[in-house]
Formats: sequence, structure tokens, C-alpha cells
Amino acid sequence: MKIAVSAVGETLESQMDKRFGRCPYFLIVDSETMNFEVMPNAAAGAMGGAGIQAAQSLASKGVKAVITGNVGPNAFQTLTAAGINIVVGVSGTVREAVEKFNRGELRNTRTPTVRGHFGMGQGMGQGRRRRL
Repeated sequence: MKIAVSAVGETLESQMDKRFGRCPYFLIVDSETMNFEVMPNAAAGAMGGAGIQAAQSLASKGVKAVITGNVGPNAFQTLTAAGINIVVGVSGTVREAVEKFNRGELRNTRTPTVRGHFGMGQGMGQGRRRRL
């Protein structure tokens, strides 16, 4: 089965990224062989719609499951519509996550885990400074 894992690096030993739509990489791992493909996340720098774009890219690659830290409502809806299982709340390395998945230790989520625009941070006008 093809599993996409949100990652900060390009190897199975890379740490997972807690963000889905704004992670720098997805590692698309064959859960049986542990062979993988590195897919830079072209949506990571998008002004909006990063989760939707990332989900569509993974669907076009034939991914059947996503393992990540969090998923927002738009990405959740897009992944679900594509028939992709979503596993959230996972940390550690990409390899550890896939091994846990293979052992049946991870469960799919039935709801988004964060609000929209979660991974955008405080830059580019997204945050408000509090005056003292």
C-alpha cells in the first residue's frame, strides 16, 4: 500500500512534520517493501489552499493513506473524497510511523484536527501583535 508521510527531510530517518499542507516533503512509502519516493510539497508556500493542493497531489500518486501530525478541514475533505485514509497525531521518524501503521497501532481520524490555515504561522500578516 502507498502511504504518504509528512516529513521535514528526504529519508526514512527524517522526523515527521506535524503539518500536512505546509510540510516541506511527503515520503510516499510502499508499506510492504519500505521503498519510497520523495515528493517535495509544491503547496508548502501557497498563499492559501495548501492542504487541498497537497491532498490532490497525493491522490494523483495513488496514495491510499496519509500519516501526519494534524490535518485541517479542507485537506480532510479532499483526502476523504479521494478515498484516502488519514492518520493523525503521530510523531517520530517516517520509518517509525510506517512500522506502527504496519503493526496496526495507528487509527484513522474521522474529523479534522486543526482549524484552517493552521500551518501558516505568524508571518505574512497572519498574526496580530499585542500592544502593551
